[in-house]
Amino acid sequence: MAETGSWKKWTAASVIQLGTGIYSYRKVRSGECRLMPLKAFGIASLFVGAGFTSLFALVAANGIHSVNDFMEVGANIRSSLGARPRAQDERP
Repeated sequence: MAETGSWKKWTAASVIQLGTGIYSYRKVRSGECRLMPLKAFGIASLFVGAGFTSLFALVAANGIHSVNDFMEVGANIRSSLGARPRAQDERP
């Protein structure tokens, strides 16, 4: 992630995808029934894409930029739950 404020762009993309999905879902009820599977796949893709872009925005907003950052977050969660730290040879 190159920019500090890139999470805002990902959030905007998520909101736009979600809004387009909701609009398309409401609009698709009428029309040609032969194209319904294609329309349903397109709308489902918008909802799945909105979910992933919002997840990416959440990760970027929290300052997680690498796998090592993820490992550090996992170690912090384990220590806050009272679990003992993993040994170095246990990590994949």
